[in-house]
Amino acid sequence: MIQDYFNLALKNLRRKKLRSWLTILGILISIMIIFFLISLSFGLSNAINEQFKMLGSDKFFIMAKGQLGAPGTGGAVQLTTKDVEIVEKVLGVKTATYFVAGNAKVEFNDKSRYFMVIGIPMDKTDALELIAESANLKADDGRLIAKKDLGKVMIGYDYAYNNVFGHLVRAGDTLVINGKEFKVVGILSRIGNPQDDKNIYMIMEDFKELFNSGDRVDEILVQVQNENEIKQVAEKTKQKLMKFRDVTEKTIDFTVLTPEELLASIGIILNVITAFLVGVAGISLLVGSVGIANTMYTSVLERTKEIGTMKAVGARNSDILYIFVIESGLLGLVGGIIGVIFGFLLGKGVEYVAVNQFNTTLLQVATPFYLFAGCLGFAFLIGVFSGIFPAMQASRLKPVDALRYE
Repeated sequence: MIQDYFNLALKNLRRKKLRSWLTILGILISIMIIFFLISLSFGLSNAINEQFKMLGSDKFFIMAKGQLGAPGTGGAVQLTTKDVEIVEKVLGVKTATYFVAGNAKVEFNDKSRYFMVIGIPMDKTDALELIAESANLKADDGRLIAKKDLGKVMIGYDYAYNNVFGHLVRAGDTLVINGKEFKVVGILSRIGNPQDDKNIYMIMEDFKELFNSGDRVDEILVQVQNENEIKQVAEKTKQKLMKFRDVTEKTIDFTVLTPEELLASIGIILNVITAFLVGVAGISLLVGSVGIANTMYTSVLERTKEIGTMKAVGARNSDILYIFVIESGLLGLVGGIIGVIFGFLLGKGVEYVAVNQFNTTLLQVATPFYLFAGCLGFAFLIGVFSGIFPAMQASRLKPVDALRYE
């Protein structure tokens, strides 16, 4: 019996091909947008999780609250190397290091650009290792900078592979940074973030000479002895620094962020953005459902005599109801299938452009099976609910009135 309902519904949809496709279009666009946005959100979340896995669960960060924007952009409040010394003495801290950053004029191949330059302290053997591990810095060509490397730098992936200066930079070449020459000793592997892949790293002595930064610290990186105690150590560090800087909970001028807190903050932002965009897509879905309802009402009017004939030969109200509900459900399902296909292709297209044009692996899509199933089921249900009232109207028609209908 159910198969007969589906066969009748498909036959009726094929008879009205143009109207059916126009109705499907509304659902198609809505499901395509919803699938694309959710898959993009999943992909971005996965990429961020991967970044935090590389960071490790035994590290946390400290930065000044007055710092606006990216490190090195300055602010009313600043951390100093004295703060780093206090952090190092906290019970449970294995090691602590820091970095400073500044925007510099970089010249190469008779062209100049402005990029972020990062200074790394070399007073401890594990300082570079800790920063390299947390930022996933690996040498693609040449090597990482060392304590002895005055007048030398290591540079991001983009300089060697993306024609930043119209000519590829190689290990051994020379860059002019704020008017001073620096030899490139290493090219870093791709990180996946366009900003990070254009960073330039030098030892702290060179940085202080270029930027006159003194004892300024933009961010402190702390590694704990036991990753299971990271929250407790982070809290101890916060209390020690508050006492040293003579601030209270109300006047505290720095922020301590553990990986879990960073991930939670980013997750909230992603969820809000995704919810907003899906909400916008939901409006088009509402329009699509109205289109299905309109098509089904029109279909009821056009097939009034047909309904009367079916009832005259024994069709029950429930039979008529099922036929029209299945028909509207199929409209939604077909729109959902095509929408999912287009949404998947759109997502892969955006991912391809992000990797090849913008050199970022953060913008990628994730398409778990339940996303496909959820979108298709949702599209079918939207179709069913949109067709319920027209179907009820069709099922309530009296055979005599239906057969007399002109």
